[in-house]
Amino acid sequence: MTYCVGLCLDKGLVFMSDTRTNAGVDNISKYRKMFTWNVPGERTFVLMTAGNLATTQAVVSMLEERTKAPEERNPSILEVPSMFQAARLIGKTLRDVIKESAPAAGPDAESPFRATLILGGQIAGSEPRLFMIYPEGNFVEASKETPFFQIGETKYGRPILVRAHDPAMSFAEAVKLLMVSFDSTLKANLSVGLPLDLLLYETDSLNILKKTRIEEDDPYYSLISDNWGEALKTAFASLPQYEV
Repeated sequence: MTYCVGLCLDKGLVFMSDTRTNAGVDNISKYRKMFTWNVPGERTFVLMTAGNLATTQAVVSMLEERTKAPEERNPSILEVPSMFQAARLIGKTLRDVIKESAPAAGPDAESPFRATLILGGQIAGSEPRLFMIYPEGNFVEASKETPFFQIGETKYGRPILVRAHDPAMSFAEAVKLLMVSFDSTLKANLSVGLPLDLLLYETDSLNILKKTRIEEDDPYYSLISDNWGEALKTAFASLPQYEV
C-alpha cells in the first residue's frame, strides 16, 4: 500500500510519501514514490504515485524519456506552458499506460492496473498549483476549501490534517503536521512504512527548497511519534468525564 500527501501553504507546497510496497505479508519492498523535474528559475514539478507499481513506474519512465526525446503527440513536461497542461499530459500518459497494460477482457480488465497521482509545482509566470490525477486521466485541483490531497491509505492520517492544517503555518509546522499524520497511519496500517520522502517548495523560488529522506532511526520523527502518543493520552485525560 501507499500513503502520500501534498499540502498547500501560503509559503508554498509540502510533499511527503512513504516507500513501502507489498504483495502479501512475505513480500515487502521499498520503492521511491516521489519524483521531481526541476529547471531552476523556470519550473519545478513534483509527482507522487499510488497504485499498481508497474503502472506508476511506466508512467514515470515515459515522462523521463520524453524530457530527453520529446514526441509531437506527447511533448515533454519540460515544454508545457502551464501546470494545467502538465496535469493533462500526465493524466493522458497514465490513461494510456493502463489501457495498454490491461487485456481486452471487458470494463473491469483495467482495474488491477489502476493508479492515482499527485502533481504539484510551479512554472515561471504563474502560481504554484496542486492536482490529484485519477486513473481515467482526469484530475481535480486543490483550492482554499480543499488545500491538500492524499492518495493511498488515507483514512488514518486525515483527521489531524483536517483539524490542524492552517495555510499560514510555516514549513516547520507543516512538516510536524505531516509527521503526525504519517505516524498515525504507520501505527494503524503495516502496509505503510518508513523511510519517508519529504520535499519543500517555496513559492516563486522555482527550485527545490529541501528534499530529504526520513529513515527509521531519524531522531526528530522518533521524538514526534513518542510525544504525540503522550499528548493524546494527556488530552484524553483532560476531557470532562461522562456522567453515569
